[in-house]
Amino acid sequence: MKNSKVLLIYTGGTIGMKEEEIKKSLKPFNFNQITEEVPELNKINCRIDAISFDPPIDSSDINITVWEEIGDNIYKNYHKYDGFVVLHGTDTMSYTACALSFMFQNLDKPIILTGSQLPIGQVRTDGKENLITSIEIASAKKNNKSVINEVAIYFEYQLFRGNRTTKVSSQHFDAFMSYNHPSLAEAGVNIRYNSNSFLKTNDQGFQYNFGFDPRIHVVFFYPGILIKEITQAILSSSSNVIILNSYGSGNLPINEILYSFIKEQSKGNKIFLNVSQCPSGSTEQNMYENGDNLKKAGVIGVRDMTIEAVIVKSMFLINKFPKDKIKFIENFNFNIAGEVT
Repeated sequence: MKNSKVLLIYTGGTIGMKEEEIKKSLKPFNFNQITEEVPELNKINCRIDAISFDPPIDSSDINITVWEEIGDNIYKNYHKYDGFVVLHGTDTMSYTACALSFMFQNLDKPIILTGSQLPIGQVRTDGKENLITSIEIASAKKNNKSVINEVAIYFEYQLFRGNRTTKVSSQHFDAFMSYNHPSLAEAGVNIRYNSNSFLKTNDQGFQYNFGFDPRIHVVFFYPGILIKEITQAILSSSSNVIILNSYGSGNLPINEILYSFIKEQSKGNKIFLNVSQCPSGSTEQNMYENGDNLKKAGVIGVRDMTIEAVIVKSMFLINKFPKDKIKFIENFNFNIAGEVT
């Protein structure tokens, strides 16, 4: 008898590809026969079942419908398995990890996302190690309880909180970083868990929430940007959530037209969020005059959340509170799933 049961969910991505011997082209392989492709999995004290999306979904095609399909597959099987491993393309993996972290609150078992930079059928693939260790972590227990109880990304020997990650490389095997939160575990000769960085659950019990509204407007600032074009784009947007992708600690150009516009729009239904272009550090609107002016105009600093987390959290909350700006802001400032320090 195997001690743990893990459900493998293949959504798509490089990791699930195998080269056909005759055509020499890549095609998805059957994950129900995963132990034939990766026989090392037989040595893990764990039963592995698999679900595959048909057809597989390219990472760049991921959308809110796919998030909900992944979530529904996990929720349907939640009490049947001890952990879940979601195989996913790397380009949008951090966004999906954020979505799942907001959908599944107060987990008592792990949801681990992983993938690879090279197909699992290639000689130098990073996919085998990522898959094997992800399953090992997903099945790991201590005192008959799961060691990890949150949504995480495992990649190149590091386990990170999913909603703290950013993809930083399209070429290197260590493709993800978590700049503002320490790793949950590091895989070497042994897997070393950093329990001090684990997510603390609350007493509200396990919850499954779904629903996202993708109407989010992001403004990326750069020197010389035309303020008039920004204001026109915001006015014509159907979104009530405007994410200002600012410089450094949350600074934007000193421009009275921009400040007056934000102040006026903030009196209505528009919600302005300030997230830094820097992947490391925090948005601190009190630090400089430019940032303080934004705060006075009604802009909300997001502290040390990633841009991915800010976007997905906004989509999640605007769907939940479509006409209640106060509730949106209250919940946005609340730490839902360890996405902010």
